[in-house]
This record gives sequence, C-alpha cells and structure tokens, in this order.
Amino acid sequence: MSHLPRHDGRVVICGAGIAGVSTAFHLTRLGVTDIVVVDERPPLTLTSDKSTECYRDWWPTTPMVEMMSDSISLLKRYADESSNQFALSQRGYLYVTGDRDELASMIRQATQIASLGAGDVRHHAEVTGGYRYADVDGYSGSQSGADVFTTTDALLGAFGYITDKAVGGIHVRNAGWLSAQQLGAWMIDEASSNGVTFMRDSVTQVSYDETGIRSVSTGAGEEIDASVFVNAAGPLIADVGRLVGEEIPVTSEIHQKVSFKDHREAFPREAPMVIWNDPQRIGWDDDVRAMLMESGRSDVVAELPPFVHGRPEGGTGSQWALGLWEWSTKTTDSPSWPLLEDDLYPELVMRGLAAMLPSMSVYSDALPQHSIDGGYYTKTRENTPLVGPIGPDGSYICGALSGYGIMAACGVGNLAAKHIAGHDLPRYANAFRADRYDDPAYVASLAHIDTTGQI
Repeated sequence: MSHLPRHDGRVVICGAGIAGVSTAFHLTRLGVTDIVVVDERPPLTLTSDKSTECYRDWWPTTPMVEMMSDSISLLKRYADESSNQFALSQRGYLYVTGDRDELASMIRQATQIASLGAGDVRHHAEVTGGYRYADVDGYSGSQSGADVFTTTDALLGAFGYITDKAVGGIHVRNAGWLSAQQLGAWMIDEASSNGVTFMRDSVTQVSYDETGIRSVSTGAGEEIDASVFVNAAGPLIADVGRLVGEEIPVTSEIHQKVSFKDHREAFPREAPMVIWNDPQRIGWDDDVRAMLMESGRSDVVAELPPFVHGRPEGGTGSQWALGLWEWSTKTTDSPSWPLLEDDLYPELVMRGLAAMLPSMSVYSDALPQHSIDGGYYTKTRENTPLVGPIGPDGSYICGALSGYGIMAACGVGNLAAKHIAGHDLPRYANAFRADRYDDPAYVASLAHIDTTGQI
C-alpha cells in the first residue's frame, strides 16, 4: 500500500465555506500561516454560495450588535483594501408594514436596538425633497442607525414604489449586500499567498489525547500533524463535532431563494432590501384556489407568515432580482442533499412581494425566467453562533451561523482566529462560546425562546 505524503499543518480547518475561509484568512493576519483547510467540495459551494449575500447591524441583543458591527467594519476595511472587489453596497434594509400596531412594535424594537449601540433613530412624519440613503453602487454617503417613517406619506415620499396600503416603515442604514463569492475568493487568494493550503478531501478522524489535538486523518488516507483543529463544517458541524467527542446543539432549517430576470422592470433597481413585516393571504383566483385545495396544497391557501423580502441583484444594467419567503419552515437534525424544491415557491414569492411592491403583480399570470437554490440555516436554539474552544485542548468551533453567515463571516472568523492565536478577545466573546451551555442559569434562560429562535 502506497503512503501519501504527510502534511505538518499546525492548524487544520475542516470546512472551506465562508466561516472556514475567513478563519484561515484572519489567522494569517495574526501571523499564523501553517494552516490546512480541508473540504471534500470546492470552496464556498455547499451553503455559502446560496446566500442572499446581505448584511445588517440591526440585532436585538448586545453581543450580536457588537459582533456584527465589528464584522461590517472589517467588510468596509477589506472593500477599501481590495478596491471593492466584492461589490459591497450599503442601500440598507427597509422594513414595511400595513398594520399600525405592528408599526408601533417596530418602533419600540428600533428604540431598543438603538440603545444597544446600533446608532440613532430618526423619525419622519413627512419627507420633502430627495431622501438620500447611500450611493446606488458602493458604500459612500451611508449612515448608521435607522430612519423611521411614521406615516404613509413620509414612507412614499422616500420610497414611492411601496404600496399605499403601508402605514410606515423603518429603513436600517448600516446594511446592504455584497458578492459572497468574490469576498470568499479574495480571502482565499490572500490566505493562499500567505501559505495556507486548501485540500480537496474529507476529514474522517481527529486524533487527540490528554495533551490535546495530535493529528487529522482524511478520506484519502493522509494524516496531517496538527496541534489545532477547527470545526467550520457549516451544516455538518454536528457530525464533525463527534470526531472530537462533542455533541453540538444545533438543528438545520431548509431555506430557499428564487433569482428571477425582471424583464418587465417591476422591481425598482434603486431599492434597498425590502421586507414586508405582515402576514398575508395570496389572492388566488377561485378556480386556482379550488385546484390547490384538491391537490393537497391547502397550506398555500391559508394565511402565510410575514417577512417576504427581496432585493435587486447585480450592478448597473442588470435585470436580475432575488426574492425569499420562508412561508413553511422545515427542520432537520441530519442535513442532506440535494434539497427538494417546491414548484410553487417562485409563484408564491412573486405574489407575496406584490403585497409590498404593487408593480410585481405583472408576474401573477406569467412567471419570469427564474432559478431556485437554497441551503440550510444551521443554528442553535437561541440563534447565536458557536465560536471558540470546544472539546480537547486545541479544538475549536466556528459555526451555527444560521442565515447570517456572510454578514458575520469577518467577525466570527476574526474572533476564532483570536481565540486560536491567543490574542485579546472582544467583550462579546463569551456570549458565543460553546461552554455557555454548561451554565444552568443560561440554559434556563432559553426556556422563553420560541422554536425558531429567530432574532
């Protein structure tokens, strides 16, 4: 039997998704370069390339606000450094409602989030003149905090394409989107130029003893000497966690998105990410409703949950847009591929978006050219990440990034790298450690969290 050559990588990272790539990249920024990233798939191809590719600092807990703020600051630094190779833009998130009680709740939440450090809240009962919220492309001229539109007139004065059934909305400013593939590609190039090796293989065993991590074995029979092992396996972190004797408390939700060619120019190209905060019923024709009921699809005839959302995709001249609506959450402890597609998903998203953007109703009778993809939101119950030491000495985790992996990538990768390299940690570091579940008081505090853990 022939023997494959041995690697002497001091740090082995399992997973070449955005979390693993970012951890490797940030380790090199801290002077650690003896790194091997192992993944049986090409980098960024399991879940990272299925993202909405958006970011926001608008979160209801202090650790998440602080971590995301750090992550976004790093994104902007790297955009400057790379001449914005990954097309960072900052048009914001616009949350819209047609329910006055919901608007009051949104305003209360905005006040709370602002108090956590996300920036000032500015109230508008009317808007006259041009409302400037950032360059259409890029991130100059941007602000922090949020603008609250307390009347229909104020909202439509700033965003004239929103339905006049809306009673108000909140425009979160330190938010937008980017090209996740280009961000990851830039990080891979930077890491590779600093000595990081990317290996196309699977991790099958992690050897350790009372002194800590000793080596990592791969499916091809290679043994990599290592003193540090990082579980950055995305939806597979629970499986990889067992290699170091740890049960990772996560579940995975299937999430999909539809990309569509907006050949009728129904989705405003200058729009921010737009989110309809209200539940709704689709206005099916009577015959279609009857057909759906007869075919066992009463689920799409009933009232559907809030938060259908979408945004323009591509730069100047692009006709593409994205739409998303998790109207039915499917959860599993054992992610598998390929994902099953719902044939009704594109039409549901188009019709759902029309509640907020009336111009989208042009696609009610004939869907545009489109494609569906999706991935898993792998998350803890409270939907906050796992970053830091876990299991044997030298073993770390960087995962459970739910639906915010792209926006959190720089923050959690930098945090993981600081843990590994022994650098000073930010004050929010303990909130994301895996051993938080060893604290009975913390576990008890989770009792009030609903089954989705959404924040």
